[in-house]
Amino acid sequence: MQISKETEKALILKLLDLQTDESKNKCHPYIGKLVMVRTYSAGVHFGTLKSKEGEMVILENAHRVHYWACACSLSQLAMEGDKKPEECRISMAVDTISLEGVNELIPMPQSTFDNLTSKIWKK
Repeated sequence: MQISKETEKALILKLLDLQTDESKNKCHPYIGKLVMVRTYSAGVHFGTLKSKEGEMVILENAHRVHYWACACSLSQLAMEGDKKPEECRISMAVDTISLEGVNELIPMPQSTFDNLTSKIWKK
């Protein structure tokens, strides 16, 4: 099997624990997966993680959580969704959002995404 020079370089850096910030970002385990994000000042969002660099993330197909009704913590909300999704305030999706000051990133299953987006809150 042939691998590109770029892939070979990234593998060597990883093996030697000499990853660059750029290669660390490409290797983040949640890239391409659904995540729930808590920030210092922009609140709670969820969507597909496109990139992460330090405390900044870019989400695709992202929703903001204005209010949740029946989950005791953000951890439960990320893992199970809400027992009363019709009472939650989940915004419509935006194609892409950049969030700074991220202090929590929780992977979430597709079933949670489906639960939380079953009723979109808008006026």
